[in-house]
Amino acid sequence: MSRIGRKPIAVPSGVEITLDNTVITVKGPKGTLTRELHKDMKVTVDNNEILVERPSDNKTHRSLHGTTRSVVSNMVTGVTEGFFKNLELVGVGYRASKSGDKIVLNVGYSHPVEITPEPGIEFEVPVNTKITVRGIDKERVGAYAANIRSVREPEPYKGKGIKYEGERIIRKEGKAGKKK
Repeated sequence: MSRIGRKPIAVPSGVEITLDNTVITVKGPKGTLTRELHKDMKVTVDNNEILVERPSDNKTHRSLHGTTRSVVSNMVTGVTEGFFKNLELVGVGYRASKSGDKIVLNVGYSHPVEITPEPGIEFEVPVNTKITVRGIDKERVGAYAANIRSVREPEPYKGKGIKYEGERIIRKEGKAGKKK
């Protein structure tokens, strides 16, 4: 049995859970998230706890059990605390600036790259070489961070580019000199 799927999810005060067949809505201080879950997974709310149960032990249900529990747990965490991803710009002249809601990246192209957030996503630029992506939906925060990183992925020779905070770039040795 799934160890993660069996764990109950604690519902903090100030969070409302609404179940409508396969659609779960989580409302909290930071916002509201709605998601349709797999029709076979049974989700119940009892005494400020959410339990996810599976109907059988077949492979599909086993794989969905822990995933469904994690998705619902991330929804509860998102509406109470929120999620964030930090990015770093590495390279001479690489910098980011905030212009209204959007961020402007100067990362070695002939033009600045502008990225506009969709509703529910916020950008912060504490220093001109760091970007923070914030939001209540973990999936969308990760997708936006990956989108920003894809503008100039870190290259393996000098390590220049946009990388996640704490990401280790595997470096390659440059071209060997001519031997006589």
